[in-house]
Amino acid sequence: MNFFTPENFTTLTTGKPVAHGRTQRDLRELGVGYGLILVVIWTPRPLQTVFYYVAIAALAAIFWRSFESWSAMGLRTVNFLRSLWVVGVALTLAAAAVLVAIRLHTLHVPDGPGLFLKKYWGYIVWSFVQQILLLDFFLLRLLRLMPRKISAVVATAGVFALAHLPNPILTPLTLLWGLGACLVFLRYRNLYPLAMAHAILGICIAMTVPGSVSHNMRVGLGYLQYRLPREH
Repeated sequence: MNFFTPENFTTLTTGKPVAHGRTQRDLRELGVGYGLILVVIWTPRPLQTVFYYVAIAALAAIFWRSFESWSAMGLRTVNFLRSLWVVGVALTLAAAAVLVAIRLHTLHVPDGPGLFLKKYWGYIVWSFVQQILLLDFFLLRLLRLMPRKISAVVATAGVFALAHLPNPILTPLTLLWGLGACLVFLRYRNLYPLAMAHAILGICIAMTVPGSVSHNMRVGLGYLQYRLPREH
């Protein structure tokens, strides 16, 4: 993939040339942000905890420095209802997966709404954060750096999927999700339905795929070090 020369860079929304300084800043931010994410994923504990907080601080500083508007991030009400079909598709796929899991005897659901929320509320928040990283951190910067929109979409989905290695379930699924989420975001510029759909699909995988296969949805070093709980 070839990058534009600085004088040929254009923004997706304005069509105005992007300054060379902005280009260099985008590259630095992508390198630092993605590098720290990979370090966190592949570093053993307790050092992982240190890098985790370093990554949070660095990404928060990058977002603060580059903040333009909530609307530019897709955190708006415009097109929310028009893009809500994504949630319907996610619910349909989740229902189909649950039916298959019931047939295969792999469905494991918490007993009651209270236990369900207690177990998955953190993942619901994490789904929202992942969509911000996917769409607002990676996609918007790669749109300024890549020659075509589709190139930026593919690159964004690729880095998202690579961060889920070596999990054989999550890596291909996140590649497909990354492609779809980026295309939907470019169409509607609303992040909320995509975060909702991400949460639905992620929780569906957690409840329908055995932990022995998904390693409890861990990635990186956590996937390799996963051990099945001992039966008492």
